[in-house]
Amino acid sequence: FQGIFVLGLPYALLHSGYSGLFLIILAAALCCYTGKILIACLYEENEDGQLIRVRDTYEDIANACCKKQSSKLGGIVVNVTQVMELIMTCILYLVVSGNLLSHSFPYVPMTEKTWSVIAFVTLLPCVFIKTLQIVSKLSQLCSLVHFIIILVVMTYCLTQIHQWSWAKFRLSIEFEDFLVSVGVIIFSYTSQIFLPKLEGNMKNPGEFRCMLNWTHFFACVLKTTFALTAFLTWGEETKEVITDNLPSFLQTLVNLCLLTKALLSYPLPFFAATEIVYACISRGNHSNYRSPLFALGVRGSFLLLTLLMAMFIPHFALLMGLTGSVTGAAMTFLLPSLFHLKLKWKKLSFLEKCADISVFILGFLCSLAGTVCSIKGLLEVFG
Repeated sequence: FQGIFVLGLPYALLHSGYSGLFLIILAAALCCYTGKILIACLYEENEDGQLIRVRDTYEDIANACCKKQSSKLGGIVVNVTQVMELIMTCILYLVVSGNLLSHSFPYVPMTEKTWSVIAFVTLLPCVFIKTLQIVSKLSQLCSLVHFIIILVVMTYCLTQIHQWSWAKFRLSIEFEDFLVSVGVIIFSYTSQIFLPKLEGNMKNPGEFRCMLNWTHFFACVLKTTFALTAFLTWGEETKEVITDNLPSFLQTLVNLCLLTKALLSYPLPFFAATEIVYACISRGNHSNYRSPLFALGVRGSFLLLTLLMAMFIPHFALLMGLTGSVTGAAMTFLLPSLFHLKLKWKKLSFLEKCADISVFILGFLCSLAGTVCSIKGLLEVFG
């Protein structure tokens, strides 16, 4: 929950005002709820009334919901959406890497796109990653670097507390900018694609709901505190990536730490996306699709795709907002509520049905409006 995209939250507050604080809290509550109902879809009651885990993945849930139409239609939709979100996450890591390098070395006459290419070169070894064990070790280092970054930024903000003013918050906001902020906030909480596997690997799955409550609570507190202190420090001067606001003596140090974090974070979504695609392609009996060379080609193609997209759309907040509005809203709000209604309709109370329908409608409206506004913002940037 506390990934590198937390750095976009102060910018989201700039465009959403007081409502942004409410949105951070509301998004935590809704994401926690949809996480619970998604996991509920993995279980069915047996003849004795005991809950038995009959499904293992998000794809299995989707296939169960669409089995009357097609045994694989739901899984295809979910897999496509998952891959889109994971690849967009990888693209964001490249975009932010280019941004960080250009601000760390402003005296070097190179554009952000060129810096993104340099960051891309360091990621080429990702094509040789075959197991999650390597990725997990990189993620451990990534978490350590992240907490150092957050600590440095918040410590500096607290030294500027004498300059804080609630007057920096907007009372009136631009509707389109607000909707982009909604996408940014949603994207910072998305985790549903990892939850089925996480719950399945817990020593005591019965504690999953409690774990989800506490993690979302602490994530909400940390996000709110970080976004608020950073925005109160810089106000209208808040930039897309908040570290760009730091004084030069801190900016270079923090940006290099962020760059390290971004590069260490890249392998996880990249590995997950390529594994999904490779599994779908090699599911049949085609031995050619199971060769190591073919797997290397799939990973290489995806790596190149992320670079091309990062070069084409080098705007961190707008791209993050678009991703949150399209895939984030779908995987976090739309599909969990829809699947829960489909699989559990007869067992749900009236209030539970209303809650699921409300989440679906809210997610659909946010997704639609946020997508339109993010695309419009990108079109304006490109002239």
